[in-house]
Amino acid sequence: MKTGFTHLFIPGPTNIPEDVRQSMNVPMQDMRAPDFGDLTKPLFAGLKRVFKTKTGRVFMYPSSGTGAWEAAITNTLNPGDKVLMSRFGQFSHLWVDMAERLGLDVHVIECEWGTGVPLEEYAKVLEADKAHKIKAVFATQNETATGVSSDIAGVRRVLDAAGHPAMLFVDGVSSIGSIDFRMDEWGVDLAVAGSQKGFMLPAGLSMLGVSQRALEDSKTATMKRCYFDFVDMMKVNDDGYFPYTPPTQLFHGLKTSLARIEREGLENVFARHYRLAEGVRRAVSAWGLRLCAAEPKWHSDTVSAIVVPESIDAREVISAGYRNYNISFGTGLSKVMGKVFRIGHLGDLNEGMCLTALSLAEMSLRDAGYEVELGSGVAAAQGWYRESHEAAQLRQAAE
Repeated sequence: MKTGFTHLFIPGPTNIPEDVRQSMNVPMQDMRAPDFGDLTKPLFAGLKRVFKTKTGRVFMYPSSGTGAWEAAITNTLNPGDKVLMSRFGQFSHLWVDMAERLGLDVHVIECEWGTGVPLEEYAKVLEADKAHKIKAVFATQNETATGVSSDIAGVRRVLDAAGHPAMLFVDGVSSIGSIDFRMDEWGVDLAVAGSQKGFMLPAGLSMLGVSQRALEDSKTATMKRCYFDFVDMMKVNDDGYFPYTPPTQLFHGLKTSLARIEREGLENVFARHYRLAEGVRRAVSAWGLRLCAAEPKWHSDTVSAIVVPESIDAREVISAGYRNYNISFGTGLSKVMGKVFRIGHLGDLNEGMCLTALSLAEMSLRDAGYEVELGSGVAAAQGWYRESHEAAQLRQAAE
């Protein structure tokens, strides 16, 4: 018989804070009531602050992030349009697959899994496209499958250096709200987020940031769409309503989640994610293991994909953790299945929670046959957490 609760350290869905969970425990209400906008209109404003956009707008769809991917494509592009994409993990792969299935002419740059968006290759392709046949450039900011973050500001620099007018699409599902993202400053036209990651909610709500340029292009885009049509949303969103039944309970949760983010301060949220992630990374090094991310510049602050020795099946690590110690780690996907296990460290998280994950990971590794020194990773993370806490105190005192 299991006691206590199962620790959740997958990179989404993430842990739901108790006040967020309780805020969703409300009776059903009339989504056509005259005061429904009192709930929803502040959510649009709060999301714009998280996306860091003043000039764009944000749509909310009752879907996973995949729905917002589709909304971004179908509202702004035409069948046969040429787009530039890169593939370096399962989720960037799925975005490529969607683009191809929706009838786009996809120029795919294949990358080593463990790397991210290849800026130099993007630059070559864009500079060679003198006729500007490429209509959009896609970039996955955080590849959850491999624990890799990419430089979106760098993609904008590449576009500007080439003088290329292509729109910039960003998958920020596992980054927006956890890792720095600047929609207006980086000239992002379409930005996708999901409720079950940094927004600390159940899955089922996607958010799509849309620039004024993308809104303008949507007026002449010819790709078929219905459920995700911007026009239907804009007719009613400004008054706080939706063209179909909205996920009202998730809106109540989002209200509380956005309030939490604003109380902590978005920049502090980013700093906390870095601090916690760095502790995990130091633990991995102390175990004598490495991350799937090929270099520090690719390190993700929301998920670490940990490569196990060839003699070990990572699925055994995950199984031992769940069976013996009531903890869920993320599995390897596609090319890295059995080669990595993932520790998600995003959303509602603190040092004690990360140390729990690391201590149980050490026992799970031992159970799977890897002779890690118990306590080694925990000690490395503890040292970093104390060091970073003391440094923060000194900075505050100096201010």
